[in-house]
Amino acid sequence: MIRTERLTKLYDGKPAVLELDLSIQPGEVFGFLGPNGAGKSTTVKILAGLIPAYSGRAIVAGYDVADHPLEVKRRLGFVPETPRLYDSLTADGFLDVMGALYHLDPRTSKARRNDLIELFGLGEVRNQRLREFSKGMRQKVVIASALIHRPEVLILDEPFDGLDANTALVMKGLLREMAAQGKTILFSSHVLEVVERICTRICIIDGGRKVAEGSAEQIRMNFRAATLDEAFSRLTGEREASQVTADILAALARS
Repeated sequence: MIRTERLTKLYDGKPAVLELDLSIQPGEVFGFLGPNGAGKSTTVKILAGLIPAYSGRAIVAGYDVADHPLEVKRRLGFVPETPRLYDSLTADGFLDVMGALYHLDPRTSKARRNDLIELFGLGEVRNQRLREFSKGMRQKVVIASALIHRPEVLILDEPFDGLDANTALVMKGLLREMAAQGKTILFSSHVLEVVERICTRICIIDGGRKVAEGSAEQIRMNFRAATLDEAFSRLTGEREASQVTADILAALARS
C-alpha cells in the first residue's frame, strides 16, 4: 500500500506539494495526473525515498519512508521519468547488478533476468552495451530492473515513454495481472487515454493540491464532462485542445 498524510514539499519557500493525502490499496492501479509543475514528480520522488518531504508522512508497503528508507526500497519497484543507466554494461549485466543489489541469489536472479529479457523482446540485443540502445530499448531495461525483485509496490513515472505499441500492450496486461495478484501500483502519466483505460482510480493534482479523485467515470460525472480530458482541462485551468488548435491555426493564417 501507499499512503501520504498532509505531505508537503517546499522549494525556496514555495509549495511544490501541499498537504497531500493519498491512500492506495493493494490490488489498485492508481492513476496520478496533473499538468506540468503540478507536483507529480516531486511526490513520486518522495515516495521513492529520493528526496525528503518538508512535512507530513509518506508510507510505502507499511513503512515510513523517512524512518525506514531501506525497507521501502526492498519492497519498491520504481521507474523514474528520466532514468539513468550504466551505459558500459550490457542488458544482461545491468539486470545482474540489479539482482545483486536486491540480494537475490544468483540462480534466481539469472532466471528472472532471462524471463524479463524474453518478455520485453530483448533477446537479440542482450549482450550489446546499453549505450547502443534506442530510447525504447533503454526503457524496457529500466522497467525490467524495477520488476526483477518482484516488488510489493510499483511506482511508474511516464513508463510508456518511448515504448512501441506491442510493448505498451504487454505492459498494460502486466500491470493488470500484477494488480490482480495484490500489488499496489501508482501510475503517473500525461497520457490520459492510457490512464483511463488501465487505472481503477485516479487522482488529479494542481499546484501541489488534490483537486479530484475517483474513477474516470466519477470524475467525468462530478464535473459534467464528456471525457476525462475535458474534466482535466476544467480542473487544472488548461485550455481545451480544440481551442488551442483553433488559436494556432489562426496565428499561422495571419503570419
